[in-house]
Amino acid sequence: MLTTRFRLAMARRTGFALLSAFAVLAVTLVAQDRLKSMPGYDQYQKMSKEIPDAFKSGAVSVTWKDAGAAFEYPKDKIVYRYDIAAKTTTEVGPAAENPGGQRGLGQRGSGGQGAPERGRQVATAASPDGKLKAFYRDRNLWLSDADGGHEVGLTTDGNEKDRIKYGTASWVYGEELSQTTAMWWSPDSTRLAYYRFDEKQVDDYYLQVDQTKLYSRIDVEAYPKAGRPNPVVDLYVYDRASVKSVRIDVRDGKPFDNTVVGHYVYNVAWSPDGTELLFNRTNRRQNVLELVAANTATGACRVIIHEEWPTGWVENRPTMVFLKDGKRFIWESERSGWRNFYLYDLSGRLLRPLTAYTAFEAASLVKVDEDAGLVFYTARDGDNYMKTQLHRVGLDGKGDIRLTDPAFNHTIGSCMPRPAGARGGPRAGGAGSCGIAPDNKHVVDQYQTHDKPPATRLLDAKGKIVTELAASDMTKYGQLGFRKAEMFTYMAADGKTPLHGIINFPSSFDPAKKYPTLVSVYGGPASASNTARETFVPPLPLTEYGFLVLN
Repeated sequence: MLTTRFRLAMARRTGFALLSAFAVLAVTLVAQDRLKSMPGYDQYQKMSKEIPDAFKSGAVSVTWKDAGAAFEYPKDKIVYRYDIAAKTTTEVGPAAENPGGQRGLGQRGSGGQGAPERGRQVATAASPDGKLKAFYRDRNLWLSDADGGHEVGLTTDGNEKDRIKYGTASWVYGEELSQTTAMWWSPDSTRLAYYRFDEKQVDDYYLQVDQTKLYSRIDVEAYPKAGRPNPVVDLYVYDRASVKSVRIDVRDGKPFDNTVVGHYVYNVAWSPDGTELLFNRTNRRQNVLELVAANTATGACRVIIHEEWPTGWVENRPTMVFLKDGKRFIWESERSGWRNFYLYDLSGRLLRPLTAYTAFEAASLVKVDEDAGLVFYTARDGDNYMKTQLHRVGLDGKGDIRLTDPAFNHTIGSCMPRPAGARGGPRAGGAGSCGIAPDNKHVVDQYQTHDKPPATRLLDAKGKIVTELAASDMTKYGQLGFRKAEMFTYMAADGKTPLHGIINFPSSFDPAKKYPTLVSVYGGPASASNTARETFVPPLPLTEYGFLVLN
């Protein structure tokens, strides 16, 4: 699983190297002439320019005001305020362009503004007290004052010849395990945890990049293909008082091999009180996962939660969200065959399940309000499993209620805080701002399906519609003659399991004619792209050449 996605990701990381190579070879004068000779070339040239503005989305996100009594939202470059009690909308003023410098949907970090490059880790870590910083340089870990003075090398044997490195990680950790940090300060700034990687047994993978320039170059990555050795990973903790580092026994004294739980070690963070170092560890197959706490004075580890799915694999980065006491936490698990949420404490004691579904699964946490004793989350219990619904349940696991219409797929802006260095957290998603009022009395709901464009409405605490806030403008879409995508079902190879697909049509589609068909696939059972979904499917430029495109 990691191998296939790694190759695709590496291609993207190097400027779409594989696609660039294809482009350099294919986009010749002959190919251009051939492209222009295609029957749909003129139609493509005409319609592809219109697609970006074919419709105006009715999805809006809000900023709550007056403790939930009102909210503001941007629409058509104007900010509006809605007062709930009065049910009135007033104009506030012009909306800011790209507020907060937010990236567009689907964009990845590129290393700017402190974010690591794709597949990498940040190269510095400031201590919480602001006095020191740790940083990676020349395959070793260094410590200095916050201003860069008084540098001290904490490691010295990191080097390219022996393929040892500290304070950073291998590509798979950043790309597939979402580990974008490689050094972690304790909350009191007295200790520093860090990675060590030994890549001696890992073969190099070569990629030719900059192929559109006068001279290309080679990018070399230590990359384990299927069946080949992975790098040996270790964790260390440096103690400022003793000026020594302790090796954490991440594999409980067992040798590094494919079966040992500790083949991958990631999702590293300190416990909220700073007494232990927490991390996830799995075997190479990833069908066993453990949440582990390490004693940083001795290096000994204890297992908090053990997850195992012998015939498949375990979600490698389940949601973990601490409550205010820093001891109890919400944990996501698929141990029953369905994703659910459970309440644990750091001793490993299961306090209670918060959800216990056996016919559909929970999806993501949206808000945890301890003072009110409530958890808001989404679940896949719409009229098909692709339509996620908002639920509310008590922290005691009682009183679960669905708040949204199962005929639609719903997006509720996440209210989950994610401060720097936080461990776990819900999956990506949400409307870009908290969709639930501070007093929990109202919800801003974005709803849509594959063939119904996004709209936004306000719900009360019981899920009743208060008002419709915004709808998509499809005027231009209809004038241009675009045809909405259609969903179809078919049976899997077992003859029992229904699967879903999407057909994308050209605007000139004639049901009486036959069309060549392209199938768009991004491999992987958990892939979120190029698969059927219940979010609105905009026109696809490729269809305008005269193709049907299926995904």
